[in-house]
Amino acid sequence: MIPHYDATALAALNISAKDIIAMLQKLIRGAADGTVHAAPKAALTPPDGRYIMSTLAAMDSPPIAVTKSLVLNATNSARGLAQINGLVSLLDAETGLPLATLDNNWITGVRTAGLSALAAHYLARPDATSVGFVGTGLQARCHLALFREMFPLTRIKISGRGRANIDALIEAADGLDAQIVDTPRAALEGVDLAVTSVTHTAVETPFLDANWLDPGAFLSVVDLAVPWHKESFGALDRVIIDDLAQEATLPNKLADPANVHGDISGLVMGTTAARQKATERSAFVFRGHALGDLALAALAWERLK
Repeated sequence: MIPHYDATALAALNISAKDIIAMLQKLIRGAADGTVHAAPKAALTPPDGRYIMSTLAAMDSPPIAVTKSLVLNATNSARGLAQINGLVSLLDAETGLPLATLDNNWITGVRTAGLSALAAHYLARPDATSVGFVGTGLQARCHLALFREMFPLTRIKISGRGRANIDALIEAADGLDAQIVDTPRAALEGVDLAVTSVTHTAVETPFLDANWLDPGAFLSVVDLAVPWHKESFGALDRVIIDDLAQEATLPNKLADPANVHGDISGLVMGTTAARQKATERSAFVFRGHALGDLALAALAWERLK
């Protein structure tokens, strides 16, 4: 029987922001030279509101193939379950033999924050001291953990609805000046970094506007931009998505292609410009990239072995 590693075992590996950024850079360069392979994500959206998604990526050295399958279902809350659940599987990419399974929610949370960390490495001001969150669940906590490693944070602003999630985020912000604000706008104004992770099934109409961001701010959008007035992204100096090739295959765009300046691979390979000036407002808009799952799974497997 192949081993399964739960969130506790994976968190104990102490994978850092620096580790994740370095692995993502390695994989992106590998994709350019043909030693790393990734397929566009596949998604199903049944009419009852569920979101069913899978990703697939592989690397030649070491030979690892990673698949992730998950289901997002808002009605899970009434069952006492997390809204997102699934499984990550590792195979030997040469033989196809199974190696292990990993906790999906840990991989998904940390890999998403890891891709945001990679974008922030190129786009955010290195002296950022404040961060604002709209949405206070797992993604908020994962982003806060990595951003605290990368930036000299002293202050956090929080806008959310669930008291338990707000309290958990405040606990994670121990040592920072934490402020709960009344509106999402208040969380996005007056901060150097901002993260939105609103559950898209809870959004009836867009309510966030990129014009609220301060000069010099970096924004990470990890909710498929569903709560955003997408036309407001045109006010930003730089908008980066995770994968231009993947985005071209999908009908519902994260942002108007006219407002998108490049993707994560372009930043790493130098074909997309990084931050050019201190007052530049930039955003990373995330859909989901198989290389992120591969990066975290590969880092975990290296240490678990």
